[in-house]
Amino acid sequence: MYRVLIVDDEPVIRRGLSKIIEQFDAAVTSVRSSENGIQALDMIRVEQPHFIFTDIRMPRMDGLSLCERVSKDYPDIQIVVISGYSDFQYAQKSLIYGVKDYLLKPITKKQVQGVVQKLIANLTKSGNPPVYLSMVKLDDWVERMEDAIWSLQSKHLDELMILLRMEFQSYKFDFQQKCELLNEYYGILIKKLNMRDVFPFVSDLDLRDSIDGADAFERFEGNITHLIDDLRVKRKGKTKDPIEEAKNYIEHHLAKEVSLEEVADVLGLNASYFSQLFKQMTGETFVQYRIKRRMEKAKKLLESAHYRITDISYEIGYGDHPHFTKTFKKYTGLSPSEYRRKLGID
Repeated sequence: MYRVLIVDDEPVIRRGLSKIIEQFDAAVTSVRSSENGIQALDMIRVEQPHFIFTDIRMPRMDGLSLCERVSKDYPDIQIVVISGYSDFQYAQKSLIYGVKDYLLKPITKKQVQGVVQKLIANLTKSGNPPVYLSMVKLDDWVERMEDAIWSLQSKHLDELMILLRMEFQSYKFDFQQKCELLNEYYGILIKKLNMRDVFPFVSDLDLRDSIDGADAFERFEGNITHLIDDLRVKRKGKTKDPIEEAKNYIEHHLAKEVSLEEVADVLGLNASYFSQLFKQMTGETFVQYRIKRRMEKAKKLLESAHYRITDISYEIGYGDHPHFTKTFKKYTGLSPSEYRRKLGID
Protein backbone atom coordinates (compact mmCIF):
# COMPACT_ATOMS: atom_id res chain seq x y z
CA MET A 1 0.00 0.00 0.00
CA TYR A 2 1.67 3.20 -1.18
CA ARG A 3 1.56 6.60 0.50
CA VAL A 4 2.03 9.78 -1.52
CA LEU A 5 2.66 13.35 -0.37
CA ILE A 6 2.03 16.29 -2.71
CA VAL A 7 3.76 19.58 -1.82
CA ASP A 8 2.61 22.66 -3.73
CA ASP A 9 1.38 26.10 -2.70
CA GLU A 10 -1.26 26.11 -5.45
CA PRO A 11 -4.51 24.43 -4.26
CA VAL A 12 -5.58 23.65 -7.82
CA ILE A 13 -2.35 21.74 -8.49
CA ARG A 14 -2.67 19.81 -5.21
CA ARG A 15 -6.26 18.79 -5.88
CA GLY A 16 -5.60 17.86 -9.51
CA LEU A 17 -2.56 15.72 -8.72
CA SER A 18 -4.34 14.02 -5.82
CA LYS A 19 -7.26 13.04 -8.01
CA ILE A 20 -5.08 11.69 -10.81
CA ILE A 21 -2.93 9.61 -8.46
CA GLU A 22 -5.85 8.26 -6.40
CA GLN A 23 -7.61 7.04 -9.53
CA PHE A 24 -4.54 5.44 -11.08
CA ASP A 25 -3.70 2.45 -8.88
CA ALA A 26 -5.65 0.71 -6.11
CA ALA A 27 -2.35 0.12 -4.31
CA VAL A 28 -2.10 3.89 -3.65
CA THR A 29 -4.16 4.09 -0.48
CA SER A 30 -3.06 7.43 0.93
CA VAL A 31 -2.56 10.73 -0.91
CA ARG A 32 -1.92 13.69 1.38
CA SER A 33 -0.95 17.25 0.51
CA SER A 34 0.94 20.19 1.98
CA GLU A 35 1.34 23.81 0.90
CA ASN A 36 5.01 24.31 1.82
CA GLY A 37 8.20 22.50 2.74
CA ILE A 38 8.06 23.15 6.49
CA GLN A 39 4.60 21.67 6.76
CA ALA A 40 5.66 18.80 4.51
CA LEU A 41 8.55 17.84 6.80
CA ASP A 42 6.18 17.56 9.76
CA MET A 43 3.91 15.26 7.74
CA ILE A 44 6.86 13.19 6.50
CA ARG A 45 8.03 12.53 10.09
CA VAL A 46 4.61 11.14 10.99
CA GLU A 47 3.54 9.34 7.80
CA GLN A 48 6.79 8.40 6.03
CA PRO A 49 5.37 8.50 2.47
CA HIS A 50 6.83 6.34 -0.25
CA PHE A 51 6.67 9.09 -2.90
CA ILE A 52 6.81 12.91 -2.78
CA PHE A 53 5.72 15.25 -5.58
CA THR A 54 7.03 18.74 -4.83
CA ASP A 55 6.92 22.12 -6.50
CA ILE A 56 10.10 24.21 -6.69
CA ARG A 57 8.89 27.69 -5.79
CA MET A 58 7.06 27.74 -2.45
CA PRO A 59 6.97 30.06 0.59
CA ARG A 60 8.85 29.31 3.85
CA MET A 61 10.86 26.38 2.41
CA ASP A 62 11.29 25.86 -1.33
CA GLY A 63 11.31 22.54 -3.13
CA LEU A 64 15.08 22.36 -3.51
CA SER A 65 15.63 22.76 0.23
CA LEU A 66 12.96 20.14 0.88
CA CYS A 67 14.69 17.70 -1.50
CA GLU A 68 17.98 18.25 0.34
CA ARG A 69 16.44 17.53 3.74
CA VAL A 70 14.53 14.48 2.56
CA SER A 71 17.53 12.94 0.77
CA LYS A 72 19.55 13.30 3.96
CA ASP A 73 16.98 12.15 6.54
CA TYR A 74 14.76 9.83 4.46
CA PRO A 75 16.88 8.41 1.64
CA ASP A 76 14.34 5.70 0.79
CA ILE A 77 11.62 8.20 -0.18
CA GLN A 78 11.39 8.78 -3.93
CA ILE A 79 10.97 12.41 -4.98
CA VAL A 80 9.46 13.91 -8.12
CA VAL A 81 9.99 17.62 -8.78
CA ILE A 82 7.35 19.80 -10.43
CA SER A 83 8.41 23.02 -12.13
CA GLY A 84 7.58 25.55 -14.81
CA TYR A 85 9.84 26.15 -17.81
CA SER A 86 11.31 29.27 -16.18
CA ASP A 87 12.51 27.13 -13.24
CA PHE A 88 13.82 24.23 -15.31
CA GLN A 89 17.52 24.86 -14.73
CA TYR A 90 16.83 25.39 -11.02
CA ALA A 91 14.89 22.15 -10.89
CA GLN A 92 17.76 20.25 -12.51
CA LYS A 93 19.87 21.02 -9.44
CA SER A 94 17.57 18.79 -7.43
CA LEU A 95 18.95 15.77 -9.29
CA ILE A 96 22.00 15.84 -7.02
CA TYR A 97 19.63 14.92 -4.19
CA GLY A 98 18.51 11.71 -5.87
CA VAL A 99 15.30 13.04 -7.36
CA LYS A 100 13.80 10.29 -9.51
CA ASP A 101 11.94 12.40 -12.05
CA TYR A 102 10.53 15.84 -12.82
CA LEU A 103 7.34 17.11 -14.37
CA LEU A 104 7.00 20.32 -16.33
CA LYS A 105 3.84 22.39 -15.97
CA PRO A 106 1.21 22.15 -17.32
CA ILE A 107 1.06 18.55 -16.13
CA THR A 108 -0.95 15.93 -18.01
CA LYS A 109 -2.72 12.90 -16.59
CA LYS A 110 -0.64 10.59 -18.77
CA GLN A 111 2.63 12.10 -17.49
CA VAL A 112 1.65 11.74 -13.85
CA GLN A 113 0.47 8.16 -14.22
CA GLY A 114 3.62 7.24 -16.11
CA VAL A 115 5.79 8.61 -13.30
CA VAL A 116 3.74 6.85 -10.60
CA GLN A 117 4.09 3.58 -12.49
CA LYS A 118 7.85 4.12 -12.66
CA LEU A 119 8.09 4.88 -8.92
CA ILE A 120 6.13 1.75 -8.01
CA ALA A 121 8.37 -0.32 -10.28
CA ASN A 122 11.48 1.15 -8.59
CA LEU A 123 10.15 0.25 -5.15
CA THR A 124 9.22 -3.27 -6.22
CA LYS A 125 12.70 -3.86 -7.69
CA SER A 126 14.29 -2.71 -4.45
CA GLY A 127 13.12 -5.97 -2.85
CA ASN A 128 11.07 -4.22 -0.16
CA PRO A 129 7.68 -3.47 -1.71
CA PRO A 130 4.96 -2.11 0.56
CA VAL A 131 2.12 -4.25 1.78
CA TYR A 132 -0.47 -4.87 -0.91
CA LEU A 133 -3.85 -6.30 -0.12
CA SER A 134 -6.90 -6.46 -2.32
CA MET A 135 -8.90 -3.28 -1.72
CA VAL A 136 -12.10 -5.27 -2.13
CA LYS A 137 -11.04 -7.60 0.64
CA LEU A 138 -9.87 -4.73 2.82
CA ASP A 139 -13.14 -2.84 2.36
CA ASP A 140 -15.10 -5.98 3.23
CA TRP A 141 -13.22 -6.45 6.51
CA VAL A 142 -13.58 -2.77 7.40
CA GLU A 143 -17.30 -2.75 6.63
CA ARG A 144 -17.97 -5.84 8.76
CA MET A 145 -15.89 -4.48 11.63
CA GLU A 146 -17.53 -1.05 11.39
CA ASP A 147 -21.03 -2.57 11.52
CA ALA A 148 -20.14 -4.68 14.57
CA ILE A 149 -18.70 -1.68 16.42
CA TRP A 150 -21.53 0.68 15.53
CA SER A 151 -24.24 -1.78 16.59
CA LEU A 152 -22.24 -2.71 19.75
CA GLN A 153 -22.16 -6.41 18.83
CA SER A 154 -19.25 -7.42 21.07
CA LYS A 155 -19.63 -11.15 20.44
CA HIS A 156 -19.67 -10.70 16.68
CA LEU A 157 -16.69 -8.36 16.94
CA ASP A 158 -14.75 -11.01 18.87
CA GLU A 159 -15.52 -13.56 16.15
CA LEU A 160 -14.33 -11.15 13.48
CA MET A 161 -11.11 -10.51 15.40
CA ILE A 162 -10.38 -14.26 15.57
CA LEU A 163 -10.90 -14.61 11.82
CA LEU A 164 -8.85 -11.49 11.10
CA ARG A 165 -6.01 -12.74 13.31
CA MET A 166 -5.92 -16.04 11.40
CA GLU A 167 -5.79 -14.21 8.08
CA PHE A 168 -3.19 -11.77 9.38
CA GLN A 169 -0.93 -14.64 10.44
CA SER A 170 -1.17 -16.17 6.97
CA TYR A 171 0.38 -13.11 5.28
CA LYS A 172 4.00 -13.61 4.25
CA PHE A 173 5.01 -10.08 5.24
CA ASP A 174 7.86 -8.87 7.41
CA PHE A 175 7.24 -7.12 10.73
CA GLN A 176 7.30 -3.59 9.29
CA GLN A 177 4.84 -4.53 6.56
CA LYS A 178 2.47 -6.13 9.07
CA CYS A 179 2.52 -2.96 11.17
CA GLU A 180 1.84 -0.93 8.05
CA LEU A 181 -1.13 -3.14 7.19
CA LEU A 182 -2.63 -2.82 10.68
CA ASN A 183 -2.16 0.96 10.65
CA GLU A 184 -3.80 1.19 7.24
CA TYR A 185 -6.72 -0.97 8.31
CA TYR A 186 -7.23 0.94 11.55
CA GLY A 187 -6.99 4.32 9.80
CA ILE A 188 -9.67 3.41 7.25
CA LEU A 189 -11.92 2.05 10.01
CA ILE A 190 -11.60 5.27 12.04
CA LYS A 191 -12.28 7.34 8.93
CA LYS A 192 -15.47 5.39 8.19
CA LEU A 193 -16.70 5.68 11.77
CA ASN A 194 -16.04 9.43 11.78
CA MET A 195 -18.00 9.81 8.54
CA ARG A 196 -21.09 9.02 10.61
CA ASP A 197 -20.62 12.47 12.18
CA VAL A 198 -21.94 11.48 15.59
CA PHE A 199 -19.15 10.69 18.04
CA PRO A 200 -15.51 11.59 17.27
CA PHE A 201 -13.11 8.64 17.11
CA VAL A 202 -9.39 9.32 17.42
CA SER A 203 -6.82 7.45 15.38
CA ASP A 204 -4.07 6.82 17.95
CA LEU A 205 -2.79 3.35 17.09
CA ASP A 206 0.93 3.27 17.91
CA LEU A 207 2.82 0.11 16.97
CA ARG A 208 6.35 1.50 17.02
CA ASP A 209 7.33 -0.28 20.24
CA SER A 210 5.78 -3.62 19.29
CA ILE A 211 8.02 -6.65 19.79
CA ASP A 212 6.76 -8.66 16.84
CA GLY A 213 3.73 -9.16 14.58
CA ALA A 214 1.74 -10.95 17.31
CA ASP A 215 2.36 -8.12 19.75
CA ALA A 216 1.36 -5.55 17.11
CA PHE A 217 -1.91 -7.38 16.52
CA GLU A 218 -2.59 -7.50 20.28
CA ARG A 219 -2.26 -3.73 20.42
CA PHE A 220 -4.45 -3.36 17.36
CA GLU A 221 -7.10 -5.62 18.94
CA GLY A 222 -6.93 -3.65 22.17
CA ASN A 223 -7.62 -0.41 20.30
CA ILE A 224 -10.60 -1.99 18.51
CA THR A 225 -12.03 -3.16 21.84
CA HIS A 226 -11.56 0.33 23.21
CA LEU A 227 -13.59 1.75 20.30
CA ILE A 228 -16.66 -0.33 21.08
CA ASP A 229 -16.31 0.29 24.85
CA ASP A 230 -15.97 4.02 24.25
CA LEU A 231 -19.02 4.04 21.98
CA ARG A 232 -21.07 2.12 24.55
CA VAL A 233 -20.24 4.71 27.21
CA LYS A 234 -21.09 7.58 24.86
CA ARG A 235 -24.45 6.02 24.19
CA LYS A 236 -25.02 5.74 27.94
CA GLY A 237 -25.09 1.97 27.82
CA LYS A 238 -27.68 1.64 25.05
CA THR A 239 -26.87 -1.50 23.07
CA LYS A 240 -29.90 -1.73 20.79
CA ASP A 241 -29.89 -0.90 17.13
CA PRO A 242 -30.62 2.85 16.87
CA ILE A 243 -33.20 2.39 14.08
CA GLU A 244 -35.10 -0.24 16.07
CA GLU A 245 -35.02 2.06 19.10
CA ALA A 246 -36.37 4.87 16.92
CA LYS A 247 -39.19 2.68 15.64
CA ASN A 248 -40.13 1.65 19.16
CA TYR A 249 -40.14 5.24 20.32
CA ILE A 250 -42.37 6.29 17.42
CA GLU A 251 -44.71 3.37 18.11
CA HIS A 252 -45.16 4.34 21.75
CA HIS A 253 -45.71 8.01 20.93
CA LEU A 254 -48.06 7.87 17.94
CA ALA A 255 -50.52 10.12 19.77
CA LYS A 256 -47.86 12.86 19.97
CA GLU A 257 -46.37 15.03 17.25
CA VAL A 258 -42.92 13.50 17.66
CA SER A 259 -40.20 15.26 15.65
CA LEU A 260 -37.11 13.78 14.07
CA GLU A 261 -34.97 16.03 16.27
CA GLU A 262 -36.68 14.70 19.40
CA VAL A 263 -36.03 11.06 18.50
CA ALA A 264 -32.43 11.82 17.48
CA ASP A 265 -31.88 13.50 20.84
CA VAL A 266 -33.30 10.49 22.70
CA LEU A 267 -30.88 8.23 20.82
CA GLY A 268 -27.94 10.57 21.35
CA LEU A 269 -27.43 10.99 17.60
CA ASN A 270 -26.83 13.98 15.36
CA ALA A 271 -30.21 14.87 13.78
CA SER A 272 -28.80 15.20 10.27
CA TYR A 273 -27.01 11.87 10.48
CA PHE A 274 -30.05 10.17 12.05
CA SER A 275 -32.23 11.39 9.17
CA GLN A 276 -29.82 9.92 6.60
CA LEU A 277 -29.40 6.67 8.53
CA PHE A 278 -33.16 6.20 8.95
CA LYS A 279 -33.77 6.67 5.21
CA GLN A 280 -30.89 4.35 4.35
CA MET A 281 -32.02 1.54 6.67
CA THR A 282 -35.80 1.73 6.11
CA GLY A 283 -36.12 3.12 2.59
CA GLU A 284 -38.47 5.78 3.99
CA THR A 285 -38.06 9.21 5.47
CA PHE A 286 -38.79 9.67 9.17
CA VAL A 287 -42.05 11.49 8.37
CA GLN A 288 -43.18 8.85 5.85
CA TYR A 289 -42.58 6.07 8.36
CA ARG A 290 -44.41 7.91 11.14
CA ILE A 291 -47.44 8.54 8.90
CA LYS A 292 -47.47 4.90 7.81
CA ARG A 293 -47.47 3.66 11.41
CA ARG A 294 -50.24 6.11 12.32
CA MET A 295 -52.39 5.00 9.40
CA GLU A 296 -51.82 1.31 10.18
CA LYS A 297 -52.91 1.89 13.77
CA ALA A 298 -55.94 3.86 12.49
CA LYS A 299 -56.96 0.90 10.32
CA LYS A 300 -56.86 -1.44 13.31
CA LEU A 301 -58.92 0.93 15.43
CA LEU A 302 -61.44 1.40 12.62
CA GLU A 303 -61.98 -2.35 12.62
CA SER A 304 -63.51 -2.00 16.11
CA ALA A 305 -67.02 -0.54 15.85
CA HIS A 306 -66.99 0.96 19.36
CA TYR A 307 -64.31 3.51 18.40
CA ARG A 308 -65.63 6.77 16.98
CA ILE A 309 -63.71 8.10 13.98
CA THR A 310 -63.10 11.43 15.69
CA ASP A 311 -61.66 9.63 18.72
CA ILE A 312 -59.38 7.59 16.47
CA SER A 313 -57.93 10.73 14.90
CA TYR A 314 -56.95 12.00 18.37
CA GLU A 315 -55.67 8.57 19.38
CA ILE A 316 -53.03 8.67 16.64
CA GLY A 317 -52.03 12.29 17.10
CA TYR A 318 -54.30 14.20 14.70
CA GLY A 319 -56.02 17.06 16.50
CA ASP A 320 -57.33 18.26 13.17
CA HIS A 321 -59.94 15.66 12.15
CA PRO A 322 -60.24 16.83 8.47
CA HIS A 323 -56.46 16.51 8.15
CA PHE A 324 -56.65 12.94 9.46
CA THR A 325 -59.42 12.09 6.96
CA LYS A 326 -57.41 13.56 4.08
CA THR A 327 -54.22 11.73 5.10
CA PHE A 328 -56.01 8.41 5.60
CA LYS A 329 -57.65 8.63 2.17
CA LYS A 330 -54.33 9.47 0.55
CA TYR A 331 -52.76 6.45 2.25
CA THR A 332 -55.57 3.87 1.68
CA GLY A 333 -57.61 5.33 -1.18
CA LEU A 334 -60.65 5.45 1.11
CA SER A 335 -61.95 7.83 3.73
CA PRO A 336 -62.23 6.41 7.28
CA SER A 337 -66.01 6.02 6.93
CA GLU A 338 -65.64 4.36 3.50
CA TYR A 339 -63.05 2.01 4.95
CA ARG A 340 -65.48 0.97 7.66
CA ARG A 341 -68.32 0.45 5.24
CA LYS A 342 -66.04 -1.77 3.17
CA LEU A 343 -65.57 -3.90 6.30
CA GLY A 344 -69.33 -4.02 6.87
CA ILE A 345 -69.21 -1.66 9.83
CA ASP A 346 -71.73 1.18 9.79
